[in-house]
Amino acid sequence: MSLSVNTNTSSMIAIETLNATETSLSKTQNAVSTGLKVATSADNAASYGIAQQMDGNIAGQGAVNDGLTYASQVVSSTNTAAAKILSILSSVQSAVTSLGDNSGSATAMEQIATQIDGYLDNIDTIARTATFNGVNLLSGTGTVTTLGITANTMTFVTGLTGDTSTINTQAYISGLTAGSSFSMALGLGSGGSNTVSATANAFVSAAGSISGGVSALNTLISKVTDAIKEMTALTSKLGSETNVITTMASYGSTLSDNLTSGVGALTDADMTAESAKLTSLQTKQSLGIKALMIANSQSQNLLSLFQ
Repeated sequence: MSLSVNTNTSSMIAIETLNATETSLSKTQNAVSTGLKVATSADNAASYGIAQQMDGNIAGQGAVNDGLTYASQVVSSTNTAAAKILSILSSVQSAVTSLGDNSGSATAMEQIATQIDGYLDNIDTIARTATFNGVNLLSGTGTVTTLGITANTMTFVTGLTGDTSTINTQAYISGLTAGSSFSMALGLGSGGSNTVSATANAFVSAAGSISGGVSALNTLISKVTDAIKEMTALTSKLGSETNVITTMASYGSTLSDNLTSGVGALTDADMTAESAKLTSLQTKQSLGIKALMIANSQSQNLLSLFQ
């Protein structure tokens, strides 16, 4: 190869090689510092685009998971209240049944009436206070702002595709209408509202006798039995919704983990490989600089020919 002071081919090759090494070194150093092999679309347009879509799904699933957690708290609060009401109804049934044995005693009838009123008051109080962040599934239709109740049904998203589930207590407690107390909705009390407990019960008249007489006792007991059936259907629904929420929350958590792992597989750098690459490129950089120094010295060597 001829030597020329105008064109130093060796130097040009050394510069090109060194520039390529510097580019690779810069990319590797960026991967080491960020932990990402794909940090921008320039690194890998396809992987970057897919990762961005998956990041959006992760954010969306996070919102779904938060919603499921909230729904779980509402259902849990309602289910606790419903179970307690169901327990009180058993006591109401016992008290109503005893009316037949005490129909001849005005004092006993008055005591039983007071007892039943107390049970119904407890039922109404529990229903009014079964409120979680403004949602009360045991309140009647309409907004009861004085009690902080802003919703009596709940719809929640169960998945990324937008599937939803709705809980509407009125589908199970048919008498739960605007302005009714819960005991009224169950057909057990009267004179109340969704802000005030029932002031009278459906079993003992103001005169202290069995409403409708002893012959109507079976009908009165049936009222309690029907109320228990309604509450049992409601607690079954709430239990079913709890299972749905638990299942979807578990699936949502797993899906979030899988999506996160998928993004990592597309964009995360293999730090072991990057470390080895960094050492190799740093060595190549040093050798490239040395090669360029040798190539640049060739023109100086030409001077010795003219001495």
